[in-house]
Amino acid sequence: MNMQVKPLVIGGILVALGVLIPAVFHLIGVGGTIFLPMHIPVLFAGVILGPGLAALVGFLCPVLSHLLTGMPPVSPMPILPLMVVELAAYGAAMGYLSHRARSNIWVALVGAMILGRIALGLAAAVIAPLFNVSLQPLTYVQGAVVSGLPGIVLQLLLIPPVAQRFFLSRGWKEAGRLQSGL
Repeated sequence: MNMQVKPLVIGGILVALGVLIPAVFHLIGVGGTIFLPMHIPVLFAGVILGPGLAALVGFLCPVLSHLLTGMPPVSPMPILPLMVVELAAYGAAMGYLSHRARSNIWVALVGAMILGRIALGLAAAVIAPLFNVSLQPLTYVQGAVVSGLPGIVLQLLLIPPVAQRFFLSRGWKEAGRLQSGL
């Protein structure tokens, strides 16, 4: 496959997973705010694709999910625009930390989680007044972290070993760097 097309195909697959996985979670009655299923493909995009394409994956996942399933909602609480900012920040941060800063997978993942939550708080501060919603950004982020603890644990358990296997299975030199800290 053409080396310029391959990242776009991988990005498209990750966007599809970012729509499909949350839909399955909602169908079986498991809330997305608990297990954060849309975050996982976006964080993988950061590791695999780098900051630019991963930010695009993070932007597209909630938008396409909303268009196809109605989730995340825009009203009464503007979750969609908040998630667009948060997930784009996750993708960009994970991509930057794992590719450009050359951090090991653990540093990149935890750093992306922190930076994504900071972006969520800033987005809440800007978006809430635009939608005439009473929302305290710090309280909102704290609530998102507490309710999403199972999802955060899932990300910490799933992403490092799967990313490692992905790179090893392709013989990529990145596998050794990712392994440091595993």
